[in-house]
This record gives sequence, C-alpha cells and structure tokens, in this order.
Amino acid sequence: MRIDMNERIWTAALAVIGDEILSGRTQDKNVAQLASWLNVQGIRLVEVRIVPDTSEAIVEAVNALRARNDYLFTTGGIGPTHDDITVDAIAAALGVGVVYHPEALAALDAYYATRGGLTEARKRMARVPEGAGLIENRMSGAPGIHVENIYVMAGVPHITAGMLDALTGTLEGGRPVVAGTIGCWVAESEIADLLGATERAFPGVSIGSYPFFRDGRTGANFVVRATDAALVDTCLAELTARLEELGYAVTAGGI
Repeated sequence: MRIDMNERIWTAALAVIGDEILSGRTQDKNVAQLASWLNVQGIRLVEVRIVPDTSEAIVEAVNALRARNDYLFTTGGIGPTHDDITVDAIAAALGVGVVYHPEALAALDAYYATRGGLTEARKRMARVPEGAGLIENRMSGAPGIHVENIYVMAGVPHITAGMLDALTGTLEGGRPVVAGTIGCWVAESEIADLLGATERAFPGVSIGSYPFFRDGRTGANFVVRATDAALVDTCLAELTARLEELGYAVTAGGI
C-alpha cells in the first residue's frame, strides 16, 4: 500500500505459540480477531508467525518480531502446565528474570477461592518477566502480561477477546483502514492492467483482487483499502465506471 510519507503507520506482529496449532489439532482463531481489533486501534497487523513450544524458537521469534514492529502480541503457552513456557522464553528474550506478580497472585487467589484453591500449578499463571505489567482477564483468573512492546495473551479465543477488550484505547495508533468492495464476473487476468492503473491513480489506496470460480463462471471481488473513507469511495466509483465502460456488470458490495 502506498501511503502519505508524513503519515505514521503503526504496525504489529503476532506470534501464535503452540505445537497443537502446528499439528493441526487446534485451529487458530486469534489471527482474525486480533487483526480486526488492531485495525480499530489504528494499528496494522503485518506479520504472523506460528511457533512451536520450544524456548529457542520462541526467543528467536520474539526478538525478531518485536524489533521490527511497534507491537508484538503472543497467544498461547501461559497456562499452568509444564509445557507452558511462553513467560520463561520471553523473559529470556529480554534478558530478565521471572517473578511472581503480586496482583496476579491476588487475582488468582480470589478466582480459585471457590474452585479448589490456589495450587502450585495455578500459581504458575502469576509468573511474569521481571518489570512486566498485567492485562486484565475478565473471563478467568489468569491475567495477560505487558512488558516493553510485547503483549502476552491467552490462546483460548474468548479469553483473548476479553483481554483485547481490556486493552481497547490504551495503545497508540494511527487512523484505521477502511475498505469497500465491488464484484464482477470477469477473469482478473483480463483487467490486471486496469487494476494496476487505477491503484496508481489513487496514492494511498491499495486494491486487492480475489478471484473465484462459481456456477461454472469465473469472477472476482475487488477490495479497495485506504485510511480515508472518501478516497475509498472515489476510487470505487472510478473502478466501477472503468469496468462498466468495458461492458462488465459490477455488483456493489461484492458477489
């Protein structure tokens, strides 16, 4: 996407941590909800990496992703079992120790007071890299963690959603990206030059082409994205007019 060079673009990466994702046993649902939430905050999710439950892999991913983005989010590996090693790995990446956070211990103690008490295994969920703060967890007792530009979150999607809700409005970002869609029964290869020319005519806009084959026919939906809603509308109108001049029927909102 071409942008106004004076406009600050805030970026984020996501490290999805867990052997269960890589094995296919569990399907990740956090990428889509994080991307949508970040866009509302004016931050663009530009990179996603799926990382196994090994300290070396997590450390490497954390250090690479946090260095080239404004924010790094991680999901998974912060539960009470021996293979939940995300906290230890992030502490290693930052070169700090691991400590029990007193507010996390208090929250867990209150949550488990009527659920069998705070066992040693459950106390593991109060461990944080030294110097970290907490992300409120309104769904269960274990909080998320915020340290430097890293946000460590649960892997369970509805718990992640609650943590994101608690973070809403707390991160610095820019303008959210808005989008509009049109659809057309045409092979995208037939209008590739038109799409490129239209995008070049509207600095700050990107046009995505998403082909499909349906009912024995070839078509495509075209998504126009920018941070300016008026610019999106103008570009969509221009692209629609150009397609109609070529004899194609255009469907607003996509096919």
